[in-house]
This record gives sequence, C-alpha cells and structure tokens, in this order.
Amino acid sequence: MLVAIVEDDPVIAKAVATAAREAGHECTWVPDGETAVRQNTLLSNDVVILDVMLPRMSGLEVLSAARDAGVKTPVILLTALGTVTDKLAGFRSGADDYLVKPFAIDELLARIQAIHRRTSNKPTMEIEAGPLQLSLATQRLSLDGRTINLTPTEFSILELLMRFNGQVVTRKMLCEHVWAFDWDGPTNVIEVHINRLRGKLDKGREDSYIQTIRGRGYALAID
Repeated sequence: MLVAIVEDDPVIAKAVATAAREAGHECTWVPDGETAVRQNTLLSNDVVILDVMLPRMSGLEVLSAARDAGVKTPVILLTALGTVTDKLAGFRSGADDYLVKPFAIDELLARIQAIHRRTSNKPTMEIEAGPLQLSLATQRLSLDGRTINLTPTEFSILELLMRFNGQVVTRKMLCEHVWAFDWDGPTNVIEVHINRLRGKLDKGREDSYIQTIRGRGYALAID
C-alpha cells in the first residue's frame, strides 16, 4: 500500500514511516502543505496521513482543496488539536479519520489498514502509459507487446514515472522512492539508471519516452 505522510516534524514522520514500512507499506514523506498540493500527494497514494498544523498551507486547506477537486483518497488527520470543534472541522473538510497526538504507532497502523479496507477497491496490479505496461505482480515491463527485462532499480524508477505520467518527478523523489524516504545523498546517482532505462525503452526512436526537465527532474510524457 502507498502511504504518504504529510508532517513537518521529521522525528514523527520518520517514526511513522519506519513502522509503516515494517508493516509492509511503501511510504513517502512530504514536509509541508504547499509541497503536498504541488506533488498531488492526495491523488497518488492509497492512504494519506495529514498533519493539520503545517507550514505554508494548513492540512485542512490541503484536504479541502483535494476534496473540491474530486480526490477521494482516504485521509487520516494527525494533530495535537483534539477538541470536539477541531474534530468536526476536520471531518467537514473531508477527513476519513482523526488521531490526536501523542498517539500509539500500533493504533495508527491499525487505522491505516481499516480505512484502506473500507474505502478501497481491489488494487490494480498493472500500470499502463501508452504502449508501456508494467506488471507489479511479475515485475515485468511490456512495450508494444515485447517484454523488456529491467533491474529492480530500473523497475522502481519507471514505476514512479508511470504513476506520475505527464508530471515532473524530481531526482530526490526518485532517490527516496528507490532507496530511502529520508535520502540525503547525491541525487545525480539517478542519472546513470535513467540513461540505462532510456537505452532499453528508446531503441529505434528519435525522442525519448523519459524527458529531462532541466533543473527539476524527469517526466514521462505519454498520451
């Protein structure tokens, strides 16, 4: 399950992400509301854990904007504000659940599982973008009916690019997706894998499926 943690406190975010990963989930961390909106965090995950008191843009503002846009991803609000009035404001903004700090990690994990079970359909095991078909079950890529062998790293990179087809994916996002959510190493390491991936995808093509967006990252641009 893809779980996003929108939380400005890195200690809390890391603790939640570590526990969620140990429970078998894939996690991303977003440190503020503005970034969550820019990266379409509520659209691209299965469950979102959203702090209310965020810098730049509050959690309630992020949630209201997403619901107004028709995004139905389950959201658990995580906050120190625990009055009845605060909870009602959260639910009116579109929250599916509400957990007050301090909280037990095991309770949060149980709520993630329960809310996903209540709201999700059978998860898709394939991602498609034009002629590309990526099977999450078999870890294989099909391009125009032809199977292409990918390394685990190449598979992870392409998976994220396909999930965000048409959008910019930063080098840091790719590094965090492939290696660690709190990656702080050099991000240019991803370029080697991108070039190898292009070599496998772009045979016989003049342009590449994977575009370099100078100063920002990469984008898969397939209608």
